[in-house]
Amino acid sequence: MWRKIREWFSVLLAKKPGRVVLLVILLLNVAFILVAAAVIKALSLTGTEDMGYWRAVYYTVTMILDAGCIDYVVQDIGTAGVVLVIICLIVIVLGMILFTGAVIGYLTNYISGYIENANTGSHKLHLADHTVILNWNSRASEIVNDLLYSEHREVVVILVPDGKEAIERELTERIADTIAKEQADVNARAQKYKGAKRFSYLKKHKFKNNVTFIVREGDTFSTVQLADISLEHAKSIIILGNDENNATCKYEHNVMLNDRERGNPQTVKSLVQVAGITAAERSDDNQKIVVEIEDDWTSELVNKIIEQKQVEGKCNIIPVRVNNILGRLLSQFSLMPELNLAYRELFSNKGATFYAKKAKVTDEAKFTSAYLHTHLHSIPLSIGEDRGVMYAYYSAESPRDDMRISEVQDSGYRVKLNKDYWIEQKNVIILGHNSKIKDIMEGFDGFRAEWNDKSGKEIMNIMIIDDKAHLEKMDYYKAYPYVTKTVEADLYDNHVICDTIEKFIDGNDTDTSVLILSDDTVPSEYIDSAAIANLIYVSDIIHRKKEADPAFDVGQIDVIVEIINPKHYDIVKSYSVNNVVISNRYISKMITQLGEKDVLYNFYNDILSYDSEGVTKYESKEIYAKKVSRYFEEIPAPCTATQLIRAVYDATSGPDVPAEEKNHTLVLGYVKKGGELVLFSGNQNKIRVALTDTDKLIVYSNH
Repeated sequence: MWRKIREWFSVLLAKKPGRVVLLVILLLNVAFILVAAAVIKALSLTGTEDMGYWRAVYYTVTMILDAGCIDYVVQDIGTAGVVLVIICLIVIVLGMILFTGAVIGYLTNYISGYIENANTGSHKLHLADHTVILNWNSRASEIVNDLLYSEHREVVVILVPDGKEAIERELTERIADTIAKEQADVNARAQKYKGAKRFSYLKKHKFKNNVTFIVREGDTFSTVQLADISLEHAKSIIILGNDENNATCKYEHNVMLNDRERGNPQTVKSLVQVAGITAAERSDDNQKIVVEIEDDWTSELVNKIIEQKQVEGKCNIIPVRVNNILGRLLSQFSLMPELNLAYRELFSNKGATFYAKKAKVTDEAKFTSAYLHTHLHSIPLSIGEDRGVMYAYYSAESPRDDMRISEVQDSGYRVKLNKDYWIEQKNVIILGHNSKIKDIMEGFDGFRAEWNDKSGKEIMNIMIIDDKAHLEKMDYYKAYPYVTKTVEADLYDNHVICDTIEKFIDGNDTDTSVLILSDDTVPSEYIDSAAIANLIYVSDIIHRKKEADPAFDVGQIDVIVEIINPKHYDIVKSYSVNNVVISNRYISKMITQLGEKDVLYNFYNDILSYDSEGVTKYESKEIYAKKVSRYFEEIPAPCTATQLIRAVYDATSGPDVPAEEKNHTLVLGYVKKGGELVLFSGNQNKIRVALTDTDKLIVYSNH
């Protein structure tokens, strides 16, 4: 019997030590009070002769809680016996230690433990319709930051193995910086108002923080900890890949990079677990799982998981090929730098952006024509299928703009397009390398397949300057016929780099783009350093050309700088570079949008992919920046956005255009010389357009 009691007590002490301690404290206090009361009653000294046992218990407790209550027992300390006084004092002192001190100590420790558990994430969160982020990388803070532009209050729960305090600091700084910049813009716009009107404008448009984030440390593979963050009730779950830039030594760093190129089993493991939870009957319907993928091996396994684990109506898994998307973006920006400005807004929740709704018609031409006659605050784009359902895609400031119905009359405004329009030859210099270089070249391949001159003349002329090791790794780009030259030069060969760039620019009649890549495989302390050094070289070339010839048009050289860390943005902007590409930010914005509007996945794939080589009919649609001077036969007369959008659509897809010449084209906005972007959002009748020959149209079209 005694052995079983000892065994029971041992197990209880091991599993629930706090409960055992509390029980012992209570038992000791009860025993002490009962014994003390019995002693006081048994003494029957002066002042306690007529005191019953339970009254003695009561007085004992009151003395422990308040020493002043000793006079209930010792009515006159001058006449009371010394023994009684000493016993009462002993009861008070021991009682304070055993009762007051022990209980308060236990409660203090319990509260401290509760706070500590709350900080480390040991208690359950009762949430719904929130966003869950598993793991952390250099793109994660941008995902949370972009939710600031959501129309609803957002709650984000982040579960990471470690680094909670650093992540909280990073998020706090990032969000505070965004709020400060947005509020500064609001204050600037309010300057045109006076007095009460200005106060009212500031109050109405004050930029508020509508994001609450909770960072927890724990095991991202633990079913219990995933349940504790209410994963089954989250509206979207984002599974991020890990960064390898913080490795402690060069060897460890290289091992991690090699492993990353081969595949990411951790991502696969996380997805299997998350898919199992979200597909369960108890989970909410229509949950979205966005998973980052950086390699073919992981992509193949994720597609198998989608086939086996995705449950229609319960969870939708959206794979985001990070390097593939960034590669295609960087290639597009090299060829049409103005797209960087347009995508910054279109891929975000701020300003003009993309939306989708279920389509009532399947004929794209009929949908577009009807929409243009009934909407002034949004622009129709296309019709597409997603998981067996037809969707209509459009751009607007808000999905509410799709509900604004307005009758649009034909104003009679017309434009004359250049029927022989073809994109001019693109000259590109690539400085440096990153892990996405093969994907960038695939992007160039796609553009070449769609736009290569039918006469056989190359549409692209690309030169690459990089160190010997990376040129050898790419076999000096022999697989790409449009790469006309490769030059070996490391970061410190500034004379070689500058002389080569100058000769290339001077040797071409058309404009040249310089794409400066940031190596994302270096340790974190070296991130963006090489890109900034190369930017200084290129800026010096432009500066010297301008000094030598004041009439030199600096617009002949478009500099596109990729940076990875957003903190370096101001450094790059100080060189007056319009096209700063914070590559991670694009993926973050896309992930944020897909977490809210997963039906945009196929739409994004379409606009980032060109048609295959040899097609007789252009089917996929892309976004282009087209020179006004080349696109139009005559520069359009000043008009409204309403008129320009409809006139260009009629000229490319109207009933009078032969079927073989139709090219579904919607104007989304334009870029002025110098880099000012105007995207058509809001009331199109109130947007005045006066194009010049140096402007570039941002269009959504087949070709």
